Amino acid sequence: MKIEQIYTGCLAQGAYYITSGGEAAIIDPLRETQPYINRLKEDGVQLKYIFETHFHADFVSGHLDLSHKTGAPIVYGPTANPEFEATIAEDEQIFKIGNSTIKVLHTPGHTLESSCYLLIDENGVEKALFSGDTLFLGDVGRPDLAQKGADMTQEELAGLLYDSLYSKILPLDDDITVYPAHGAGSACGKNMQKETVDTLGNQKRTNYALNQNDKESFIKEVTDGLLPPPAYFGMNVMMNKKGYGSFDEVLAKGLHALVPDQFEEIAEASGALILDVRNNREFARGFIPQSINIGLDGDFAPWVGALIADVNQPILLVTKNGAEEEAVTRLSRVGFDNILGFLDGGFETWMKSGKETDLVNRISAEQFENEIKGKETKIIDIRKESEYNSEHIQEAYNRPLAYINGWIHTLQPEEHFYMHCGSGYRSTMAASILQARGYRNFSEIEGGFNAIASTGISKSNFVCQSKILNKLDKK
Repeated sequence: MKIEQIYTGCLAQGAYYITSGGEAAIIDPLRETQPYINRLKEDGVQLKYIFETHFHADFVSGHLDLSHKTGAPIVYGPTANPEFEATIAEDEQIFKIGNSTIKVLHTPGHTLESSCYLLIDENGVEKALFSGDTLFLGDVGRPDLAQKGADMTQEELAGLLYDSLYSKILPLDDDITVYPAHGAGSACGKNMQKETVDTLGNQKRTNYALNQNDKESFIKEVTDGLLPPPAYFGMNVMMNKKGYGSFDEVLAKGLHALVPDQFEEIAEASGALILDVRNNREFARGFIPQSINIGLDGDFAPWVGALIADVNQPILLVTKNGAEEEAVTRLSRVGFDNILGFLDGGFETWMKSGKETDLVNRISAEQFENEIKGKETKIIDIRKESEYNSEHIQEAYNRPLAYINGWIHTLQPEEHFYMHCGSGYRSTMAASILQARGYRNFSEIEGGFNAIASTGISKSNFVCQSKILNKLDKK
């Protein structure tokens, strides 16, 4: 028996590949299926089952394409109601994989159909728990994503989650290895550890949710501090539940190379969003007007979901040469399938054609230091609230990038401001959105807070939230 975790850092997502006695199972596969098919051929094993822990909200699973290509059935836990052929298992139903077995544990709470899969080896020893979004390392799944379909409050769902964890998971042996569906960085939880594998015994000792005195305290702790889920989550759930187009078709359509005139014509005729996925340094030096920058070199897919939100939005891509397939693939992982093509030759081709370009008013941290000396200035820090609370410039307002659509209208176009994030990745995204909507009276600081902290700006200008209240109400 062999277990392999296939972890995708951009999504903080873990898929699992299990082999035993010439057969295989895959749990929560990613959208692109060819790597799994290649692995099955290399190992000379037959895919017997595709297990889904629930209807995922933060990514589009590859279950349908993988089933179509291999003939392996898709398995969900009890109460799931997908709009395609699937096996709906009973609680504690057993599935044979070679010499091993997988036992279904129905664990509602994150969603009503949420289930964990307990792997039992050839000697009958319970070895591993594939816990989906029911149990993370350091946290549990948020209980507010199934309210609409379940017609239940988040408190009621949290109560179900308590029952699932305390009656189904905690009684299991401490030596069992826990393999969660997500790690730190995922929006599916709020307190995940950076590790991606742990023993159940260690989680029993260290996970706050597994150490509550009673159901009431569990509900309070699990629901406290939940941020609103990204807007694209509901659309991904529907794709996973209803079905979606073939990834191969999405890739073929997205890899349509366009010369500048074609690119411009399609952009104007379709209302497509021009998504520039180059790194922030390249983008700041020059880009196609109205482009939005979300770099492939960061948490690309989650930011696309958070900032673009509508998975049906038509998209035209600007990439570095050779990065087109990666961009289309990573967009499809979060359901953005309506990709109309890419600019052949990238931004250099656009410049050589003589078409209009734009740039970001980006300044160095040293220039920022010189410009603010002795002056009253407006500074916007777009990092997460937790980063801001840890340390920030005393005069800075906190406006997290994730909520830009809520605070952008509060800006006064005639008032200049400085803007920074942690390193420059997020502030360039913000700059592109601001300029696309007509806000240009600002300076974006290259290198963000990391660069600012290395200047001669007095440390007395850096404070923690405990010492000063944010100057603007949170939006």
